[in-house]
Amino acid sequence: MSEHARPKATDDSETETSETDTETEAEATDAEPVSTGAQSAIAALEQAGAETLFGVQGGAIMPIYDALYDSELTHVTMAHEQGAAHAADAYGVVRGDPGVCLATSGPGATNLVTGIADANMDSDAMLALTGQVPTEFVGSDAFQETDTTGVTAPITKHNYFAGDADTVGDTVGEAFALAGAGRPGPTLVDLPKDVTLDDTDTQPGPAETPSTYSFREEADEEEVADAARAIERAEKPLLLFGGGVVKAEATEEARRFATEFGIPVATTMPAIGTMPEDHDLCLSWAGMHGTGYANMAITHTDCLVAVGTRFDDRLTGGVDTFAPEAEVVHVDIDPAEISKNVHADYPVVGDAASALEQLEAEMDAAPDAREWREQCRTWKEEYPLAYVTPDDEPLKPQFVVEAFDEATDDDTIVTTGVGQHQMWAAQFWTYTNPRTWVSSHGLGTMGYGLPAAIGARLAAEDDQQVVCFDGDGSLLMTMQELSVAVRENLDITVAVLNNKYIGMVRQWQDAFFEGRQMAADYGWCPEFDKLAEAFGAKGLRVDDYDEVADAIDEALGYDGPAVIDFHVDPAENVYPMVPSGGANGKFALTEDQL
Repeated sequence: MSEHARPKATDDSETETSETDTETEAEATDAEPVSTGAQSAIAALEQAGAETLFGVQGGAIMPIYDALYDSELTHVTMAHEQGAAHAADAYGVVRGDPGVCLATSGPGATNLVTGIADANMDSDAMLALTGQVPTEFVGSDAFQETDTTGVTAPITKHNYFAGDADTVGDTVGEAFALAGAGRPGPTLVDLPKDVTLDDTDTQPGPAETPSTYSFREEADEEEVADAARAIERAEKPLLLFGGGVVKAEATEEARRFATEFGIPVATTMPAIGTMPEDHDLCLSWAGMHGTGYANMAITHTDCLVAVGTRFDDRLTGGVDTFAPEAEVVHVDIDPAEISKNVHADYPVVGDAASALEQLEAEMDAAPDAREWREQCRTWKEEYPLAYVTPDDEPLKPQFVVEAFDEATDDDTIVTTGVGQHQMWAAQFWTYTNPRTWVSSHGLGTMGYGLPAAIGARLAAEDDQQVVCFDGDGSLLMTMQELSVAVRENLDITVAVLNNKYIGMVRQWQDAFFEGRQMAADYGWCPEFDKLAEAFGAKGLRVDDYDEVADAIDEALGYDGPAVIDFHVDPAENVYPMVPSGGANGKFALTEDQL
């Protein structure tokens, strides 16, 4: 969460009205008067700082869209509501502020559910606005009615049913603020059509979190002191940066702590880029398909300092074998995550940036970790990410990822779908900046990549490049969003690592189901380059190594969306691999080691 969006913890004591508060109130007074609930909702978004919305029109949400007609907010019409949610999610990931998506009632709202659940699993700040049948029809099974708040309650940070036109603006503003506060997450406001059509002259106030919502920004001093002593006496300390480091805009503090005290760093997948992967201390990301050297470091560390991670099972493998020799310092803004999956010997509850600054100030000396750093360097040499390119085998997907990395700038944003292509994009691209890796982690949503690229493109700086790595199976789920990229003339490049399989399923079937490939082999795939041309995008096809560089240059140089259909080796697998529930230090490098 960006600094300007981070609210202070609730304080019951009275405070004087600040000059900023007075200015905010004046701005609200000077705003264009509202006349309907819908206009109040849009005014709330404008006042909260929203800029770009992603959605699909429909009957029950139509009053909101009518209010958008006179607004300066940018709206991007997506091809499908799931695409709208993923685009808003990625927009928020890149910007650091909540993305906003809209849908009508019934199927529109339920089509958002996958994207909302995805944002919830990854703690991504997002606001969903859904239309609803008029209040008097709620509960009558009216046309396109769904209990949207009931459906989404388990997958939102909080959701709201808008009660009347006079309060709907404040409700929308509160939902926006709450999405980005503390531990971020998706919020939703369900908007009955009568509420958005009804008259009101009530101007929404500033976007504020509920008075009942609070979180600890600064960690307890005693907790910090205990954690600092544990780090100081460690001989094999390891920092594990999680997605919370990115959410808290704590990358600078995290890097400084690592370099000042000479502590090696592993990351989780959502935290890719928090530590430059070309830095001597960086071991890249750990977990099921993480680097061998990151997993070895986790296995042998005697003090694991985990910051902003929930210890997902794809990171830990078997919890009983995770960091078995380590005292665990766990820094997290959400106390519910402390000792939920991995026992924390030293819990530190607080915002990642603040807690790291407190730890840095508290440390009396760096741990004596010279031999440990050398051991980590040795593991890097022993277990490099590598692949072979025999002349008698098809194009390797890893080669494609590396070729793109070489051809693009360091701040290029990479989005992906989910599957083997996602792992290769994470493994064989060198990430040096946060918010340049945009993917679906906890939910593992195939189809995320293309709509995410659209959201990322609209959130990114004008001179930033956006590359989407997708699989044939993943792209087929949301390819309709290519129509949006063409219509909006968005400069994105989609690299399809086409192996004519749901590749990760096929890999697991070969490894754990005696090669019984059921419903994983597509056998036939459309020609994605020709489909791209039919949409109006640039379409290219690559089959051989000597075609890769020229195709990448042509696609990157094209002013608009381009799709390269790379026909890659269908038998290629992702390694290293820690079998589900296995020990991180016993990763497999080949199938016969599983």
